[in-house]
Amino acid sequence: MAGSAQFTRTEPGDRYDVFHTDCPARDVVDHVTSRWGIWVLISLRSNDLRFFELRESIRGISEKMLAQTLRALVEDGLVWRKVEPTTPPQVTYGLTEFGRDIGEPLTDLFDRITRRLSPDGR
Repeated sequence: MAGSAQFTRTEPGDRYDVFHTDCPARDVVDHVTSRWGIWVLISLRSNDLRFFELRESIRGISEKMLAQTLRALVEDGLVWRKVEPTTPPQVTYGLTEFGRDIGEPLTDLFDRITRRLSPDGR
């Protein structure tokens, strides 16, 4: 997490002070709840995907924004990245255990919202 201050826990079980501006958990929350972070986590919930497959699954995202979002989620430990040394390189992304843990309630939220919407979107 770039730019986050060092934070040490004093005792096991202590929690981060998420309302403090230097809390490292805030960066993770910002990345997960960013415009595209949620969609990346939801897209990876079932399968590992290559970059172009992710780009095609998330309508409206640019290559630049997808790359930035993936970079942040990889740094946060939510997504893993594997590069195959081919020409051109094949890059695959998937959820880490932490990413699956965070993505599960997001998927549930998404499913609840879509179940409540009528077919015409209202």
